[in-house]
Amino acid sequence: MTNTAPAPAAPPHADMLWIPGGRFLMGSDAFYPEESPTHTVPVDGFWIDRCTVTNKQFSRFVDDTGYVTVAERPLDPRAYPDADPAVLVPGSLVFHRTDGPVDLRDFSLWWSFVPGASWRHPLGPESSIDGLEDHPVVQVAYEDAESYALWTGKQLPTEAQWEFAGRGGLEGAVYAWGDEFAPGGTMMANTWQGEFPWENLLTDGYERTSPVGTFPPNGYGLHDMAGNVWEWTQDWFAPGREADPDKPCCAPQNPRGPAPDDSYEFGSRIPRKVIKGGSHLCAPNYCLRYRPAARSPEAVDTSTSHIGFRCVVPVTPA
Repeated sequence: MTNTAPAPAAPPHADMLWIPGGRFLMGSDAFYPEESPTHTVPVDGFWIDRCTVTNKQFSRFVDDTGYVTVAERPLDPRAYPDADPAVLVPGSLVFHRTDGPVDLRDFSLWWSFVPGASWRHPLGPESSIDGLEDHPVVQVAYEDAESYALWTGKQLPTEAQWEFAGRGGLEGAVYAWGDEFAPGGTMMANTWQGEFPWENLLTDGYERTSPVGTFPPNGYGLHDMAGNVWEWTQDWFAPGREADPDKPCCAPQNPRGPAPDDSYEFGSRIPRKVIKGGSHLCAPNYCLRYRPAARSPEAVDTSTSHIGFRCVVPVTPA
């Protein structure tokens, strides 16, 4: 990686770190096909939150603005013409362990829509965030994350910004900290240990989310750029990577994803954004995506118990 921009005098907001711009190798040719091809990407310098946004921070936003998240709003039956109207109630997706090994092609075996689940009640109406103030906020759809970012005077990162920051200055390393998953036996991130989705050995000490900053930072001082919760980015998802047609090895400066009309996946009518970083539910036997190069599509109207976000302030607004 080549760093090109010196840090400005002071961060625009508390607890943000400067990421100097430069060129880096984005993607990977060694894991999942949507991460290919590896290519050189140039980005400008930008500020980024040290940690993901917490329940405490999101609570301040809601208290100040009266904002109602997507999961808390009544659903419009016209937007879901094939759905049973009886299930069109406010709620969100919650993960639950299975009793034993299951068909990993059927995610409905471990994900269920729970009426009343929201950022205040991440596992359902009987749950709460009491005692979880320093955990990442979850059950936030893309619109919720973007609205918070605008309230703070920030924005969500592009995929290129996120991956550049996530790599922590390491060129081509598998993880945000190097090539060894648990160097010296030290757990470096909140991920799933054991056979997903039924056996979690809890080697890292956490069944679900962990307080932000629990695990060591990467080379840029950023926490939880792997595991804990997936993070929303600005970019619409496409199966392949953007590259300059005149220079197949390279991407344009500060690249962006495709147009929303090109970002549909799995036959869905809902376009999808790129999420990055993996989560506490990622396991080698199912989702080895707690790596900077990894990426996944997520429908913009969806909130789950394992997706959050962090914000950036770019030099050149994206």
